[in-house]
Amino acid sequence: MVQAYILIQTEVGQARDVAGQIAKITGVVRVDAVTGPYDVVLLCEAQTVDELGDLIVSKVQMVPGITRTLTCSVVRL
Repeated sequence: MVQAYILIQTEVGQARDVAGQIAKITGVVRVDAVTGPYDVVLLCEAQTVDELGDLIVSKVQMVPGITRTLTCSVVRL
């Protein structure tokens, strides 16, 4: 299992709608609206890195209202 945190910037006033849409995506474990330079942070997981990449690019980033994302892969130290 691989996981990543995705930090999301949204269009002004769109954080709630974006978070709600992302929460419906299979593979998304947790979604939180936050303050600061990012508006929404989510934790997602998949079986492989390729599946995780597909989830991010073809599902998460396609949600209307998102202007920018930053992906932080989880590592086990």
